[in-house]
Amino acid sequence: MLFDPRRAKMKYIVVSGGVISGAGKGIVASSAGLLLQSKGFIVTTIKIDPYINIDSGTTSPLHHGEIYVTDDGGEINLDLGNFERYFSITLKHCHNITTGKIYRDIISKERAGDYLGKTVQVVPHVTNAIQKYIQRTAKIPVDKSQAEPDVCIIELGGTVGDIESSPFVYALAQLRKRVGKENLVQIHVAYVPVIPPGVGEQKTKPTQRSISDVRSAGLSPLLIACRCEVPLDPGTVQKIANMCSMEPEQVISVHDGSTTYHVPLLLEKQNLLGILCEYLELPLDRTPTRRTEEGKRMWNDWVYLVRSQDTITDTVPIALVGKYTSNKDAYLSVSKSIEHAAMYCHKKVKILLIDAAHLEDETYQNSAVKYHKAWHDLCSVKGIIVPGGFGTRATEGIIKAITWARVNKKPFLGICLGMQLVVVEYARHVMGIPDAGSQEVHPESKNHVVIYMPEHNQEKGRDAIRLGKHPCIFKEGTEWSKLRSLYDPTISQIEERHRNQYEINPEMVERLEMAGLAVVGKDTTGTRIEIVEIRDHPFFVGVQFHPEYLSRVLRPSRVFLGLFAAAAECLEEIPIALQQGQRSLVGEY
Repeated sequence: MLFDPRRAKMKYIVVSGGVISGAGKGIVASSAGLLLQSKGFIVTTIKIDPYINIDSGTTSPLHHGEIYVTDDGGEINLDLGNFERYFSITLKHCHNITTGKIYRDIISKERAGDYLGKTVQVVPHVTNAIQKYIQRTAKIPVDKSQAEPDVCIIELGGTVGDIESSPFVYALAQLRKRVGKENLVQIHVAYVPVIPPGVGEQKTKPTQRSISDVRSAGLSPLLIACRCEVPLDPGTVQKIANMCSMEPEQVISVHDGSTTYHVPLLLEKQNLLGILCEYLELPLDRTPTRRTEEGKRMWNDWVYLVRSQDTITDTVPIALVGKYTSNKDAYLSVSKSIEHAAMYCHKKVKILLIDAAHLEDETYQNSAVKYHKAWHDLCSVKGIIVPGGFGTRATEGIIKAITWARVNKKPFLGICLGMQLVVVEYARHVMGIPDAGSQEVHPESKNHVVIYMPEHNQEKGRDAIRLGKHPCIFKEGTEWSKLRSLYDPTISQIEERHRNQYEINPEMVERLEMAGLAVVGKDTTGTRIEIVEIRDHPFFVGVQFHPEYLSRVLRPSRVFLGLFAAAAECLEEIPIALQQGQRSLVGEY
């Protein structure tokens, strides 16, 4: 029997890119999904990364950006974080496809004899494996309803024409034939430069060539999302439409705005939702249900929060002191989490990235200028965050920043490595243990206050890392905690995502608490420290977990909310607003 495309329930939206990488495929894909959610559709997503790595776990944040962690312990591409933040869904490691994953599975089957002696080739074996992987993953529930998604948005990493992308492009073209053209549409994101920059002509030739390339590869875009600094001129839109044999309404302008959160509003104004629903045969006007009402409320909340940012003038500067600040994407989830907290508090945030190495010594890289600028920036902010990281580089600079925040009563948050170095700093400068250190950072130290997790063998490498979602139980008698006050007073535990292989030495806990560094939360065993806090301080908290992975635009992380609210001097108002269910500090709207 021939395949009947009308039987295919799942709808697919492929978002590809051309001209240059980093043009905004992830934001366009996330925005399209948000618009579909606003009408009550269940949206899931898949990110395709053509690199040969199995996952992102071994890649450097300096080169690849942050490593995003899922509930099930997947170390995946940072774009999956955008999808979770926009859609408020829960993805798994399988929602990130890499060349490494596909070839690993194929080679395992070949070694097991599953191909019955056939010659294993890119076409059809690799491309068929990609299609099956996509169709299988697209059906996985991603929200509390556990219902099968209606729409799967597939972001194809890199740019069409890259040699490593070829099998995926071919597979997506085959998938369109397999499921039916009315069940799969493509949005192609292309960059439209202005030459000379700022005042010159909008050049369409790169977009024309990009569309030619993607069509020659077997795909046929329904829409061209033109990434540009300023809105497209009508003449530019008409020229792109003419040269690409498309209608003007199929050419969408994705120009710069005050924040990326404006992009869904921009696309909604250009009828992206109507075009997608028409071609995918999705009902735009649906019978009101609980899900459609939730979608409408979510969209109204989003629009209010985003538009309110355009009228706010009160800006709070926050320092992010880290090891990988030369790549702004290395701390993408942390930066977004601070933004979420600022939006809730009805304020703006200015994030100052400070390379911790520049805080160590003015002779570092022979640059006294960088040293003094780093300290000037640190002293001028209202709050400080030290995120996670690995290795010894720049850790002494981080410790100096922690000392400054503790002594000068500056709101502070330490995450993972940040929390571990909080303990090192406290042991050295408060408890009088000058050689206190970490087994990772200070292997020669005789007093390790941070140690390898004992159940893991150092020789296991990647297997020694504690990944994914784990509970944290609040310790009895910590109701005074500023962090704990941000949670429902009736709960005794929370769940957060982790990515670490070191912990606070349990033998030091009693001495730390006697010296004033309180343990607020532990794991289910009662031995591993999850939260520490200084009581006599505006806000000084260290957490072993990574709260940035669970922060959402409409549901900010309580940890980041506490830090930002303390920096903005409105921390006392937050617990009441949260308990009343307010979506922002200014109340309902």
